[in-house]
Amino acid sequence: MSDFIIPDWPAPKNVRALVTTRQGGVSVGSYASFNLADHVGDDPQAVAANRKRLRQLAPELPADPLWLKQVHGVSCIAVENSVPGVEADASWSHTAGRVCAVLTADCLPLLLCDESGSVVSAVHAGWQGLAKGVIEAAVKTLPVAPQTLLAWLGPAIGPTAFEVGADVRDPFFLHDHEAATAFKSIANGKWLGDIYLLARQRLNALGVTRIYGGGECTVTDVQRFYSFRRDKLTGRMASLIWLAGPT
Repeated sequence: MSDFIIPDWPAPKNVRALVTTRQGGVSVGSYASFNLADHVGDDPQAVAANRKRLRQLAPELPADPLWLKQVHGVSCIAVENSVPGVEADASWSHTAGRVCAVLTADCLPLLLCDESGSVVSAVHAGWQGLAKGVIEAAVKTLPVAPQTLLAWLGPAIGPTAFEVGADVRDPFFLHDHEAATAFKSIANGKWLGDIYLLARQRLNALGVTRIYGGGECTVTDVQRFYSFRRDKLTGRMASLIWLAGPT
């Protein structure tokens, strides 16, 4: 049985999106059960079956998603001009029927659309990509004004589970001292980081103020989400967004 998350945000009617969970697939062991990533050591036949099942469980999907080779970078590519396996951490589309996708298991999946429903984007925003500027790169790539964008923050490691050291905190603090508010000091020179707040700060600085989601924690919800921080060897969920065609 599938357990999809449908973003709760005031996107235009032609903007469609969903997020998978770990429920509903055929993978076993550490990858049980709906792993959609082909780079984490899972049986390739199981991954292929899960990707096929995705289309069956979500018949509204107009096409196979463009699966990226994510590298914790800042490249944002157009789905229309790309092939599966392209190295990038964000994709965007202005064409109905093309599906943007990112895979995550603690990293933040960020979905974007504009208020007129002319463009959509999916962004893989782990802490490395966030620090390097993947959100800025994606927003600046889209052919619309940032003020017209809506953003939705998908399931990611929550602020009570994201324990980090100075190697993670310092790049954000050096970029913007306001980022210090996203880190709560704990023992032994460590902090608890709020990846949701860090993303909101970056979006607000760009002029994107309509931001939704950000209430899940992949680490603490063992039954529903994969978590690399929690399990190390694990699968990945998919966050998908696309423009629907005329009905």
